[in-house]
Amino acid sequence: MTNTKDLIFLAVDLGAESGRVVAGRFDGKKINLEELHRFPNGPVNVMGHLHWDILRLWSDIKAGLAQAAHTYGDRIAGIGLDTWGVDFGLLDVNDELLGNPYHYRDSRTDGVMESAFQKVPRAEIFEHTGLQFMQFNSLYQLLAMAKTKSSQLEAAQTFLNIPDLLNFWLTGCKASEFSIATTSQCYNPRARGWAFELLEQLGIPTHIFGEIISTGTVLGTLLPSVADETGLPCVPVIAPATHDTGSAVAAVPMNPDNAIYLSSGTWSLMGVEVKEPIINNAMLTYNLTNEGGVEGTFRLLKNIMGLWLVQECRREWQRVGEDYGYSEMVEMAAAAPAFGSLVSPEDNVFLAPGDMSRRLQEFCAQTGQAVPESKGAILRTALESLALEYRWVAERLDELTGKHLETIHIIGGGAKNELLDQFAADATGRAVVAGPIEATALGNVLVQAVALGHIGSIAAGREVIKNSFALKTFEPRDPAAWDEAYQRYLKIRG
Repeated sequence: MTNTKDLIFLAVDLGAESGRVVAGRFDGKKINLEELHRFPNGPVNVMGHLHWDILRLWSDIKAGLAQAAHTYGDRIAGIGLDTWGVDFGLLDVNDELLGNPYHYRDSRTDGVMESAFQKVPRAEIFEHTGLQFMQFNSLYQLLAMAKTKSSQLEAAQTFLNIPDLLNFWLTGCKASEFSIATTSQCYNPRARGWAFELLEQLGIPTHIFGEIISTGTVLGTLLPSVADETGLPCVPVIAPATHDTGSAVAAVPMNPDNAIYLSSGTWSLMGVEVKEPIINNAMLTYNLTNEGGVEGTFRLLKNIMGLWLVQECRREWQRVGEDYGYSEMVEMAAAAPAFGSLVSPEDNVFLAPGDMSRRLQEFCAQTGQAVPESKGAILRTALESLALEYRWVAERLDELTGKHLETIHIIGGGAKNELLDQFAADATGRAVVAGPIEATALGNVLVQAVALGHIGSIAAGREVIKNSFALKTFEPRDPAAWDEAYQRYLKIRG
C-alpha cells in the first residue's frame, strides 16, 4: 500500500523500442517504481521513409496518465518526460505539427555529413558543437531537408526535439530543454546557446530555434484539456533531463570523480560527467561527444551501437518463427566458444534494421575471420565485441580526463545481461557495478524531486538511489585471454 504521505512522481519514458508511464514513490528515504502503462514503439515505413507514429505515442502517454489518475489521484506531485535524442518535429505559424517526425535511422541522411563537410570542414563543425559525428544528428537531418528544399522546413516556425514537442502538447510551454538540445549538433556548448553561425553557414534557417531552458525547469501545469481528458488535477510538469541518457546518468549511484557510466540498451552510452565541455583534437579524433547533463554538467561520452546488434538478431529470427527470449539468447552466447570472431560495432554496416546476423557473418568473412555459424556463436561475437569496444572507450576516457577511472557503472536494461556485465569487467580490467536497471525513470523522478525541493541535490538523490536498490559487482577475470583478444580487435576496428 502507498502511504498517503508518500510523494508520487510520474515519469513518462519513451525509448526506441517501447514507452511507459512509471510512478516513482518517494517516502523521504527511498524511491520505489511501479510501471503503470507500457506500449510499443518503433519506426513506421511510409513510401520508403521511416517515421515515428507520434500521435499514437501521444495517445498512449495520455492513457498512462489516465491510469495514474485512477491509481493515485491528487497524490501526484509532478510529471516529467524523457525520450531518445536527435529527432524532432517542426511547427508552423499556428503551432501545428508539419508532418510525422522522421526516425533517425531513415536513409535520407545517407551521405549528408560529407555534403556538410564540403561547406564547413569537419574540424570546424566540431569546434562549434563539440558533438560526436553521427549521420542522424539533427544537424544532418535538417541539412537533408534544406538540400531538397523541403516544404516542411520552408514553412517551419519552430524546431522542437521530440520531448520538447510532447511537453508543448502537455503544457503549452514551447521551449528546448538543455540536455536534449545538446544532442542536435546545432548547439554550441561553449557559448551555451544555439550554434547560429554554423547553422547559417550550412543554409539552415535559424529563426526556428527558440529559448533553451535549464534541466529541472518547471514548465507549468497540465493544460486543462489534458487534465480533463486524463482525469488528473493540474499537476506541475517538470523538464527533467529530457534526453533519456541524461536522466539515466542522473540516477547513477557513483562518485563522478573516478567512475565511468555505461547506459546499456539499444545504444551503449559510455562516458564521464564533467563540469565543462572538452573540445580538442583528441576528442575530434576519437569521435567522442559533449552532451548536456544535470545541474549544468556535461556528459563526455561515446555512442556505441549497443544491444541493437542482439535486438535485431532476435527480430530477424522472430520473422522466421524462431522466437527466443533475451535470457535464452544469453545462455546460447554463454555456451558458445570464446573469442571465435570479432566485429567493430562502430561500423555503419550495422546501423540499419534487418538481416543483422547475416551482416555480422559477412563482416567476419570480409575481415578474414572464421564465420560464426550457430546462433550462439553469432551472439557471442556481438557481446564480446561490445565489451572490447568498452575497453577502447575506457582507455580514451582515462586519457582525456588524465586519470585512471576505477569503476564502470552499468545502468539500464542492459545491466540485466550478466554475461555482458562480466565481459565488460574482463575486457576493461575494471570493477563493474550493475544497476539500477530502471535508471532512466529513476533519474527522471530524481530531477523532479530536486526541482520541487523534496531532495536537496543530485548528489543527495544518488545516495537515495544507492540505498533504494540492490547493486551487483563484477570483478575482472582472465586478463591474458582478453588482452590477446583486444589486440585482434584493434586491428579489426582500424
